Amino acid sequence: MQHTISWTEDGQTRHANWRSEGSNPPPKRIVTADDTMTADTAFRLASEGCGLLWRGDFQNGRQLLQAMARRADSRPAKKKKTAGDTPPIAGQAFHLHRQAQSQRARTLGMLLIAFEADYTIALRRAPDVAEACREAYGPPEQPFVTPLRQLQGLIGAHEWRKKGVAVAALGERIHPHYGVFAPVRGEYVSLVADAPLPAGARQLAFDIGTGTGVLAALLARRGIEKIIATDQDSRALICARENLARLGLADTVEVLQADLFPPGRAALIVCNPPWLPARPNSAIDHAIFDPDSRMLLGFLNGLAQHLTAGGEGWLILSDLAELLELRSRTQLLAAIQQAGLKVVDRLDIKPSHPRTADESDALHAARAAEITSLWRLTAA
Repeated sequence: MQHTISWTEDGQTRHANWRSEGSNPPPKRIVTADDTMTADTAFRLASEGCGLLWRGDFQNGRQLLQAMARRADSRPAKKKKTAGDTPPIAGQAFHLHRQAQSQRARTLGMLLIAFEADYTIALRRAPDVAEACREAYGPPEQPFVTPLRQLQGLIGAHEWRKKGVAVAALGERIHPHYGVFAPVRGEYVSLVADAPLPAGARQLAFDIGTGTGVLAALLARRGIEKIIATDQDSRALICARENLARLGLADTVEVLQADLFPPGRAALIVCNPPWLPARPNSAIDHAIFDPDSRMLLGFLNGLAQHLTAGGEGWLILSDLAELLELRSRTQLLAAIQQAGLKVVDRLDIKPSHPRTADESDALHAARAAEITSLWRLTAA
């Protein structure tokens, strides 16, 4: 749904389209802000839900956003623990953390930037972001207003796309697009690289929810003659096709738009669904959060009817949801059994990303204990 915003500037009412990647509604009230506005005033207005349309120096606007972030991140001093204190429950900690992150994002998202119809920004010292905008949004159409924080994400994604992400198990770089999850956690790729291929897998495999195409590329490099990779997100489809073409694998991997499975059966079907059963707040969140475990259960429930005799489904899943009390191991095993499947093996690996060692992270205890697994499943 296209929203239009209005504000008063120089005694005139002005209008522009509103663009929000998370489909967040525009602020109901918008005022102009410039270099004379203090960070305290900006943070107070933003906390009240007032949008601040930035008309000052662009780099000063970035600094203001950083100052607002520092205020959002400041917390009262923690009270000393006593012998009778009850440790926080993991599930409660997760939901409180997400609420705090959501409130933080809403507040910082109130600092706004106006774009001209050609993707230029009419501010002093504003960068040229036209190429990054075209990559994310397509050809320019009309002027619009968007949160400065979203623009920063867009610029960051543009840099990721140019430089790519080194994937050790593949020996190549994968170039993620805006809104497509980057394979920065290499342990799950290593699991797919090391798992023994089932009989018949070298002829055909499916990669469900391919994203950047990294797992499809890895399967191709392992010698599988034909891979069908699916995704339902248009950005992911373009991203996967470009990565596979860059790696010289376009003839080996066919990328299809589909909700989970393509037609037919295969001896190997791989799926790395979002790991946490929670509601996503943005497009990129769909790679992390799977509301009501829809993709996980969809994969499990449809797997048996898409496997050839003796074929395997490889489910790549972290136990972070279990550690955060969002889903139990008993529930996962019951879902596997109810889908007419059985577990023939499980390969585990310990993540090594920086958050596992970050004790300031609200979810540190769970992240430090996390294990990523590749479940080898067959029809029961």
